[in-house]
Amino acid sequence: MADLKARLVDEAHGIGFDLVRVCRPWDVPEMPERLAAFVDAGFHGQMDWMAERMHWRGAPHHLWPEARSVIMLAENYGPDCDPMAVVGQPEAGAVSVYARGRDYHDVVKKKLKRLARWLIAEAGGEVKVFVDTAPVPEKPLGMAAGLGWQGKHTNLVSRDLGSWFFIGSVFTTLDLPADRPEADHCGSCRSCLDACPTGAFPAPYRIDARRCISYLTIEHHGPVAPELRAMMGNRIYGCDDCLAACPWNKFAVEAREMKYAARAGNVAPDLAQLAGLDDAAFRARFSGSPIKRIGRDRFVRNVLYAMGNSGSARLSEVAKGLLEDPDPTVADAAQWAVEQLSEVANGLD
Repeated sequence: MADLKARLVDEAHGIGFDLVRVCRPWDVPEMPERLAAFVDAGFHGQMDWMAERMHWRGAPHHLWPEARSVIMLAENYGPDCDPMAVVGQPEAGAVSVYARGRDYHDVVKKKLKRLARWLIAEAGGEVKVFVDTAPVPEKPLGMAAGLGWQGKHTNLVSRDLGSWFFIGSVFTTLDLPADRPEADHCGSCRSCLDACPTGAFPAPYRIDARRCISYLTIEHHGPVAPELRAMMGNRIYGCDDCLAACPWNKFAVEAREMKYAARAGNVAPDLAQLAGLDDAAFRARFSGSPIKRIGRDRFVRNVLYAMGNSGSARLSEVAKGLLEDPDPTVADAAQWAVEQLSEVANGLD
């Protein structure tokens, strides 16, 4: 099995993964209590699926009792430019680095399946692959396997890759040698906590998703609480502030996988153009992108909040054109944007 694992690591590197580690499905005994506390506090917001599948998400060995090993893999998606530069461009939208290129779910899953087929051909057994599409606690398993540690922002941090990497897993019935878990290397640093625009961390290592911009722009349905809208700035899909602030990114490198390269229109897209997208145009523009999954209405809602924060009279006229939008949440966001920009104009007068 040690020889098989060594060849597995070589194969995974050849496929495109940067880190390969192994743990047991039961190596996260703290998860049930941590997950229950998170849900009981209401920190999951509208993500009801977290509460509904706690039995599996809290104890991955219940997800597939026959599994004996979990192969945890990391693939770097490091940006080729300053990910925070767009935040200083108020008439442009800020898209999270991971969503600027192809949908990582598709790219990573293909690589996981390729690795799984190789493993079956070499040693038999059964396998299941996952990449953020099942009730699998990927970050705690990643820490247990030694990929990295969960930082104070609750995301996985690697001494080799920094913050910019995707996680995938291959569950197998084979009994592979396990790696040592990674220790916490955050020390006294609180850069990620201080960088959060909305104060989404009630304490180190705890996140209230209801205040997280990534959650608000992607998972949250309906209007965002008015007191949070101004804090969102021009972030229209996801948020990289806490990731970008991490000092361990000094070890980060640009992604090798060209499919993660940012599409030109996703780095600093013009808010006025985005606001004019109807459903068909939205689907066409974001085909093959993770952005597509939130739908036109939620996306334009985010764009209008960014407009309201822009201080641009030009965008006020664009927002007025959406006051009668068929979607009530979009119309509400347009009204808010117009009001915010009207206050700016009055202040200048």
